[in-house]
Amino acid sequence: MYLIFLLLASIVERTMCTGYLSLERVIPLNHSIDMETLMARDKAHHSRILGRVGCSFNFTVKGTADPNSFGMYTTKVKLGYPPKEFTVMIDTGSDLLWVNCKSCNNCPQSSGLGIKLNFFDTVASSTAGLVKCSDPNCPFGVQGADVQCSPRVNHNPCNYSYHFQDGSGTSGVYVIDDIYFDTIIGQSAIVFFGCSTHQFGRLNNTIRALDGIFGFGLGPLSIVSQLSPQGIIPKVFSHCLKGDGNGGGILVLGEIVEPSIAYSPLVPSQTYYNLNLESIAVNGKILSINSVVFASSKSDNRGTVIDTGTTLTYLVQEAYDPLVNAITTAVSQFSSPSILEGNQCYLVSTSIDIFPSVTFNFADGASMDLKPAQYLLHYDLMDAAMWCLAFQKAQNGLSILGDLVLKDKIVVYDLTNRRIGWTNYNCKLTT
Repeated sequence: MYLIFLLLASIVERTMCTGYLSLERVIPLNHSIDMETLMARDKAHHSRILGRVGCSFNFTVKGTADPNSFGMYTTKVKLGYPPKEFTVMIDTGSDLLWVNCKSCNNCPQSSGLGIKLNFFDTVASSTAGLVKCSDPNCPFGVQGADVQCSPRVNHNPCNYSYHFQDGSGTSGVYVIDDIYFDTIIGQSAIVFFGCSTHQFGRLNNTIRALDGIFGFGLGPLSIVSQLSPQGIIPKVFSHCLKGDGNGGGILVLGEIVEPSIAYSPLVPSQTYYNLNLESIAVNGKILSINSVVFASSKSDNRGTVIDTGTTLTYLVQEAYDPLVNAITTAVSQFSSPSILEGNQCYLVSTSIDIFPSVTFNFADGASMDLKPAQYLLHYDLMDAAMWCLAFQKAQNGLSILGDLVLKDKIVVYDLTNRRIGWTNYNCKLTT
């Protein structure tokens, strides 16, 4: 855009002429219009802003970062023919799109989230195909998965076993079938995904059971890695997760364009979305933390990771302790600190405006500013409000920034340029 302005300026200078564009009001001055209509027009405009990029597809997001209610963000994908809808968690910490298979022997049959669970039937879908061990995609596997194939029997199905960091996991078979995009009627693409036949750990717990997980990691089998080489989408995806009320938001297979987005480069040769966190500030004051504790190392699983599959934020002890101490000191005159189930909490009789701002400073001058609502969890008591920090002490050297700090922001994963960008945004405008 800036280049166009320079070109126009040079034309005007050479020809020594000027011109103008006439503007007309959409709504004449002598006409009245109700507030609801204006809000509807604004919402449509905001939707166009959030989806504007060459080829992009939008997915409506449901759920919330609040662990007292939903504790995750989900979307719906349509797979197979006839298309069948599946509710899946959005997870940038894993690679694979997988859903529950009809042949699953221990998948949950109901969900405490009020979601009707569906199961993918490889026989009922006329376009489905089981991936064989001879398929060139089979040896790829995905980050965290072990591909199981007999080297002597190439016509056998390509099986996988996938393990998550919390000890849960899924195993099943790889399938090729159509995924549908509602943005353009009839638009579909062929994708490679997992069909889960067995689960363990939290995945087979009915309390927060889903149909599967939508992995957006860096691996070759993530949906972006599959579709971008075909020219279906650019090698970028974005999201805007709503923080208040019932949550929600938007997921875009493409770029959300917003001038105020600040970018920080991805750390090279990492499994996850690692960024170089350089310092943490409370109310603008940099805390005394040695930046070495944030350094990324693939060999011993260290660094700072962006992960939508995680709700809270986990910081290494060398960063956690000074951050909690600084927040406690800032609110000491207006609150009573207490420990609730091992978490640092505060009894507050006033609003959360007494809490300080927290800033994560990343490489290339990209700062992530957190308002109190983006790092506090609310618990109602009889005569006061209890607010607990959403910061937790990491059990290893890996710091993880989860949904609570990512909410109410546009976040862009620009994989072409190996960077992640963000800016604060009112994500309720997307729903």
